[in-house]
Amino acid sequence: MKKIFHKLLKPWKTLGWGRKTLRVVWITLVSLWLFSVLQVLLGIVFNPPLTPLMVQRFFQQLTDDERTVRFERDYVDIDDISPNLVTAVVYSEDGLFMYHHGFDVKQMKIAFKENKSGKRFRGGSTISQQTAKNAFLPHTRNMLRKGAEAYYTMMIETFWSKKRIMEVYLNIIEFGDGIYGAEAAAQHYFGHSAKTLSRNEAAQLAVTLPSPLKRNPSHSSPYFRRRTADVRSRFAWGAVDLDNPNPKKQQRYDEKEETLWDFMKWYYKK
Repeated sequence: MKKIFHKLLKPWKTLGWGRKTLRVVWITLVSLWLFSVLQVLLGIVFNPPLTPLMVQRFFQQLTDDERTVRFERDYVDIDDISPNLVTAVVYSEDGLFMYHHGFDVKQMKIAFKENKSGKRFRGGSTISQQTAKNAFLPHTRNMLRKGAEAYYTMMIETFWSKKRIMEVYLNIIEFGDGIYGAEAAAQHYFGHSAKTLSRNEAAQLAVTLPSPLKRNPSHSSPYFRRRTADVRSRFAWGAVDLDNPNPKKQQRYDEKEETLWDFMKWYYKK
């Protein structure tokens, strides 16, 4: 064994510092890539036991005397979550969820223009992007994190079904300070399971999502109630069926869909 170890180390000893550095960088990058693939493949079957945001929020609560240390989470199957909530979050957060391939470039362009003009801050993220960010990445605002988010989004869109993406999303997304997932939110705000959420309750939870630390159904503002009524009215468009996307809508969307590469070209022309 000692001889084998010596033979493996011998080539390393003959390398200059420049080549040693390149080899370390190469091995690190390959290891990170393999780790990310393993994460995504395991995510086909297993929900993440913790997410970076859950850990982040815990330490924020721990160091803030005005916040309660809370951790409410209860993973459930997608079949144990009301279809009303699926429909509400799609119509509220990402109307093209069933048809895009991870990115809604049109909304990304609109968000970029509005943020640049200073009107308001909006992300333009799809449910797939939010799932990738919440499942695998810390909540920071920098280009490195955005790049990693795009990478993980493409990965989950490749290996996971839309139903699985939605299932993970509704099990890990933040619905309040220390409240994660649809089941915990339904129990916390309404006192019953996520499976029995009404349309109005589902709409309220969907409206909570963009700002879960500021909005909640227990202390709803006039704006919150207007947004809830707006989301509830969209149920007239029909329920979202995770198993059977409309093939005609898919074909129409595929014909005009812009890719992330199209956005990058547009961005650098600005």
